[in-house]
Amino acid sequence: MFRPCIDLHEGRVKQIIGGTLSDSAEGPQTNFVSDRPASWYAELYRKDDLRGGHVIQLGPGNETAAREALAAFPDGLQLGGGVNADNAAGWLDAGASHVIVTSWVFREGRLDAERLAALVKSIGRERLVLDLSCRQRDGQYWVVTDRWQNFTELPVNQATLKTLAASCAEYLVHAVDVEGQQTGIDLALVQTLAAHSPLPVTYAGGANSLADLEAVQQASGGRVHLTIGSALDIFGGELKYTDCVAYNRRHAAQ
Repeated sequence: MFRPCIDLHEGRVKQIIGGTLSDSAEGPQTNFVSDRPASWYAELYRKDDLRGGHVIQLGPGNETAAREALAAFPDGLQLGGGVNADNAAGWLDAGASHVIVTSWVFREGRLDAERLAALVKSIGRERLVLDLSCRQRDGQYWVVTDRWQNFTELPVNQATLKTLAASCAEYLVHAVDVEGQQTGIDLALVQTLAAHSPLPVTYAGGANSLADLEAVQQASGGRVHLTIGSALDIFGGELKYTDCVAYNRRHAAQ
C-alpha cells in the first residue's frame, strides 16, 4: 500500500537525493522544493485518509513546520528526526501517531540497548518506529545513521529484524542508495524485509510508478508498504498522487 511523506529541510518541504544531506557548504542535492507549507500536505493526506505516512526533520530549523503538519492531521502521521527519550512524548502530544528513531539509539556505530530501553519505557513500544534505513556494502545491507552518512555495525537481516521487533511497532527502511533517484525500487531489499520482518514495514527509495507499488505489494503479500516521494506530481514528478490514492482504495476494498 502507498504511504505518503513530508520531508522537511530548513523549514521547507523538499525532496532530497539520498546520501547528499551533509554539513557541507554546497548543501544537499534536491529534486524539488515546495512553495506550499507542510500543513498543506498533511491536510491533503488527512482528506484522503492516508494514515501511516511520515514527517521527517532533516536537520535543524524544522520544528515549527513539523508541528503544523502534525496539527493538521492528528494521529495520522509519524514523526522522525532528532527524536530522543526526552522529547519523544512531547511529539506524541503534538499529534504524532508514532515517533521514528535511528541515530539516537546508536552510539559509535553500535545499537545502544540502554537508550532503546529508555525510549520504550518512556512511550511504549507500540508508539515507536525504528528507522533501519540502509546502504549496501560488501554485498550486505547495513543501517546508516547521522543523515545517512555513517555506517553502523548492524546488518538488516533476519536476526536484526527479529530481535528489534520486541522494542517497536514498525520499521521504516529507506534504501539510501536509490533514495530520491526515481530509478526503481530495490526489490532485493523489499524481499528481505518481506521474508524476515515480523512487523509491518514501510520501504522508501527509488519508486517511480504504480508498477513499483504493485511489485512491493506482490513481493510482500501486503506486509511492506511503499513510500513514494519525488516521483509524485505533488512533488514535481509525473506519477499522479490521485492514482496512488485510488490504488489504496481498490486494495482496501478487496
